[in-house]
Formats: sequence, structure tokens, C-alpha cells
Amino acid sequence: MKTFTAALAVAGAALAAPGPAPGSARIPRWTPQTSGVAARLRGVSAANATVAWASGAGGTLLRTADGGATWNKLTIPGADTLDFRDIDAVSDRAAYALSIGPGQASRIYKTVDAGARWDLQFTNPEPKAFFDAMAFWDAQRGLAVSDSIDGAFVIIRTGDGGRTWTRVPASKLPPALPNEGAFAASGTNIAVTGRDRAWIGTGASTRSRVLRTEDGGETWAIAETPLASSASAGIFSIAFRDPRRGVAVGGDYRREKDAAASAASTSDGGTTWTPVTGLGGFRSVVAFAPGSAGAWIAVGPSGADWSADDGRTWTPIAGDGYHAFAFAPRGRAGWGVGESGRVGRLSW
Repeated sequence: MKTFTAALAVAGAALAAPGPAPGSARIPRWTPQTSGVAARLRGVSAANATVAWASGAGGTLLRTADGGATWNKLTIPGADTLDFRDIDAVSDRAAYALSIGPGQASRIYKTVDAGARWDLQFTNPEPKAFFDAMAFWDAQRGLAVSDSIDGAFVIIRTGDGGRTWTRVPASKLPPALPNEGAFAASGTNIAVTGRDRAWIGTGASTRSRVLRTEDGGETWAIAETPLASSASAGIFSIAFRDPRRGVAVGGDYRREKDAAASAASTSDGGTTWTPVTGLGGFRSVVAFAPGSAGAWIAVGPSGADWSADDGRTWTPIAGDGYHAFAFAPRGRAGWGVGESGRVGRLSW
């Protein structure tokens, strides 16, 4: 979303200590790590508990293969001016990276050799489009979303590992509200689960809504949510723990400490949404702790919150916040990334 490209001031991370298993009442803590870069980081994805990828401004791409003890900078020739707001690992050696911006600044690259080489797979051909985020069911099938154009949502999808991307026909989508789009904040306003289900959170219009599909993106429906919406407010992140239970977070990024109308949950697959209270302010990412009995984290530039009861109650995590966060699919680990190259590892 064009309105979210301004900088958000973020400090570092807190002191660290490993904690208990996810879902317990105790709160995890951050371990600060050294990324070796000073760029603002807005994307992060973990392949496992030791391999993670991060991305950000100035063409920045990073990868760790030792749990974050060292981060290696990766290079895409000719991409040093791009802003990589989203990176999605599909294995320890394969990942997709999405850059944002109007027209041809929105691109998707892919590596299959741990970042040694990147292939340009998609360059946005529509001058009015502005791609914000992507998500993948597996290494072959995925989606990417742009802000709407002239009342129409713009969603593209691939079924062949990114070699081709096809736009979903407008006839298969509900109409968009004026200026409705996604926020390019953490690469997590798309959630996928199973083989065919996906959800996309919107904002920047008169209402914040959630698009959903149950057939791999062939057809879409939409639902209202109670989250705030304006040019600077809406859904910034959405996550599902299974096909029915999910959480969406956001708020107004210009009012980082304001937690009013900043989160909602669903228990019916996104058909209806109920307000969630207890967060510490605007949050740009939410994630479910894999393998837990109901543990979630919500992170934003002003801080982070932890829930051990499926989002019913939230407790602050000590320390400052991050722009983006990702759990490892297995193992008790996750990473937050933020301003000035800051990286923190979460463990419990």
C-alpha cells in the first residue's frame, strides 16, 4: 500500500532467555542478533529452526543457516534500489522475494540455490498496480495481491513454481471499495492453509474486509471486519491456525500506541469476525505458534504481545517491536525484523 511506505521508527530488541513450550502462561523473550546491514527490514520467513530469510529496503536480502548467529547478505544484480517487503521460504534453499512499488517496481524473484542466483519471474505490467504481499501453499502454488485498480481487486496466482503468473478474472472477485487495498507492511496480509484456502486482509478505505477462497483462488468471497479503516488504517496481517480459526491485526500505523479496533478473530473460516482487545497498540503482523495448543504473537513497531489462549487474552512481551515476524514451521523459534537492520530471535 503506497500510504505505508513512510518510515516507522523502531528501536531494537530486548534481553533474551529461552522460555517454556508454546501455549504455556509464561512469556517468551527476544535474543538480539546482528544482521550486518543498516537497511529497514520488512520481510522475514523461516524454513526451519536454523534457516531463515529476511528482506528490506535498498535491495536487501539476507539468509542465515545457523539460527541467526550469522546472516549472509545476498545480491540480485540491478535490484539495489528495490524495496523487498516480502520474502517467502519454501525450503531451506528456495525462496521467493517480492519488491513493492508502482508499475514495474513491483517484481517477484525466486532462488533455488540458497540465494546464489535469483531469477526474475514477474514484473508488474500495470502502471496503476502496486503489489503488496504474497503467500504460497507449497513450492509450486501461490498468490500475490496488489492494491485495487478502478474498483477491481488485483490478485495473481501461479501453479508452476512462479514460471507463469495469471490474474484472477474480475468476474471471480467481489468489487473493491474506493482505494481499497493491502498494506505493504510485513508481507503477511495473505494467509494460506491446507491445499486451497487463502485469506487476504484489506484496508485504506471506508471498511476493513477479508477476501477468502476455498478453491485455490478460482473464486472469492468477502466479509466485513470490525477493524478500523482509513487511508492509514486497516488489516495489516492475517493468520490462520486451521481452516476455521484465524486472527487479523492492524490498526492505524500513524497512531502506534492506539489499540482501538486493531484486531479481530474468526472461528468460522473468515465468514464472520469478532473484535479482539488487549493488544498494546498498532500491530503489523500476527502469527500462530506451530504445534502449540493456542499460542499467538502480534508484533508491531511499538512492541509485541503474546496470547496463550487462542487470542482471548494478551500479555506484552518485554522489549521493543519489529515490522515483521515469522515462526519456524517446526521447533520453538521465530524471528522479528525491523528498523536499521535489527533482528531478534524469539524462543521459549
